Amino acid sequence: MQNDVYDYTNPAAGVQRSSVLRKTYGLLALSFIPCAMGAFAAAATGFNIYGASGNRWIGFAIVLAFFYGMIFLIEKNRYSNVGAGLLMVFTFGMGGLISPLLQYSLGIPGGAGLVGTAAVMTAAIFGIMSFTAHKASFNTQSLSRFMMIGAVVLMIGVVANFAFHIPMLGLAIAGGFAVFSSLAIMWQTRVVIEGGEDSHISAALSIFISIYNLFSSLLQILLALAGSDD
Repeated sequence: MQNDVYDYTNPAAGVQRSSVLRKTYGLLALSFIPCAMGAFAAAATGFNIYGASGNRWIGFAIVLAFFYGMIFLIEKNRYSNVGAGLLMVFTFGMGGLISPLLQYSLGIPGGAGLVGTAAVMTAAIFGIMSFTAHKASFNTQSLSRFMMIGAVVLMIGVVANFAFHIPMLGLAIAGGFAVFSSLAIMWQTRVVIEGGEDSHISAALSIFISIYNLFSSLLQILLALAGSDD
């Protein structure tokens, strides 16, 4: 345990579950500020990791290294202010990664409406899943096992689609991520409510990733339905 903790959950302090959830939502809301900044910075500079790397597979490897490397570092500092700071760095980077999709969407006729629709749908699903987590009774361990299998299947699909770029496969993966991310929001919220997660930094990280994937998946589905899939 690090000594620079002053406002973050300490398992030895017996923090109330409601306090952990409240701090999770607070940190989650804060994390979208650097995410928006990252998207804006990437748009302003025209940055695209796949173009900058010169090879799509190298770019893909860099994305995976950043994603899982940052998750590892954040989890390693999950009770520290350092962890909260790393979360902000992570969300900034994720904003930069989604920027090309947003730029493409906003650059087509009616694209702004699609982005807005995806955002509203994401907010609505987040609200429904959070409400369900508070009111419904379900076995979080069984859902956790199901989601682990789902995560492996989706990652295999992501790699396959990156290699072969099959439109229908990409659409199926987007649909799978939308369902998976919705369940992940409900699951993580329920785990906090039940006291199974005592770090709101970890909880905020998990829910942020779910919201991020949910939004990007919904936007890709809307683009495909509108006949503007890239």
